[in-house]
Amino acid sequence: MTATRALPLPVPLRLPRPLPLRRAAVLAVALLAALAGTSAPHADAGPAAGGRADARTTSAWLPYWDTEAGYASALAHADQLHTVSPFWYTASAADAIAGEAGAGDERIIDGLHGKGIRVVPTVVETPGPAAMAELMDDPAERATHVDALMEVVTSRSYDGLDLDYERMAETGDARLTERVREGYDRLTEELCARLHALRKTCVVTVMPRLDGEGLAFDYAHLGKVADRVRIMGYNLHNALADPGPLSSLDWYDRFIGYAVGVVPREKLEVALPAYGWNWTVGSKARAGHVTSREAEALRERVGAAYTYDTVSGTPHFGYTDAAGAAHEVWYQDARGSKAHLAVLARHGVRGSGLWALGFEDPGVWTALSACF
Repeated sequence: MTATRALPLPVPLRLPRPLPLRRAAVLAVALLAALAGTSAPHADAGPAAGGRADARTTSAWLPYWDTEAGYASALAHADQLHTVSPFWYTASAADAIAGEAGAGDERIIDGLHGKGIRVVPTVVETPGPAAMAELMDDPAERATHVDALMEVVTSRSYDGLDLDYERMAETGDARLTERVREGYDRLTEELCARLHALRKTCVVTVMPRLDGEGLAFDYAHLGKVADRVRIMGYNLHNALADPGPLSSLDWYDRFIGYAVGVVPREKLEVALPAYGWNWTVGSKARAGHVTSREAEALRERVGAAYTYDTVSGTPHFGYTDAAGAAHEVWYQDARGSKAHLAVLARHGVRGSGLWALGFEDPGVWTALSACF
């Protein structure tokens, strides 16, 4: 199992370098904090300013390939969202971070801020585990990478950064995994300190740590240095696996049970899926990606019966296409989300997330408000 998401091909755009004055301000604030011997106060990771403390319990990603639908959903549910993370940036080397199409759109940033929502863009990485281990092991390369990440966060009126590094975790080599974990500990400690010096939020997105998975992520360390630890609660069955649920209630119970033992509950977020996979039965080909809305529309179009698996807490259906191939579709909807949110509540975790805005069954917002 891997939580790596299926994404459309990126349209890379070189990130504009910030003005020298802005960079100088970053360094000046960090230096003053260091001379004072303490970290500067940073952005509160809780509900956005202007929102009720008990209402804004959710963060969500904004996909760059369907920005307008996601943006409309964020504005419509602003009273439940404390943070939106536009999926805008990709790191390909220590000093190279590119923006996807529309990255840094100030209309989006200002519109979200106008609704009291923090904007914390996501950065993903393309180098594999060996390359990332080398980068993070080398103090000079690591410092260069932290500088590049800080250029992103100061290039616009962002409230922080979400580091979503998944490729580095994709190895079965125990020693390489250990090197990645140790290097990522150093990287996140240095990045979060720099962000906090500017009163900005440090968010890390991680895979569930369970059954030998997610070992590249040192939950205990991340829970100390970061403001938010987002766990991707999906892809229990991925696009290259046999058909099955994207998540299950037992799986949630076990990985959340581990997480609350090492990360403060108030820093934890568990992200729910708002998508599914459409498998061709008997084929080794990659399953097709469907949003939750697309899955339900497909079910209605082919006339398939709605089936809810009470064991996993997810809906699914089957159908035969025009070519005679059998398909099996597993996805998530409001009913399943409500069942999974109850597991969060049982463990005392109020922070939830959503992959991704514009994908979701509209009823999921009612489920989110009812559970917390």
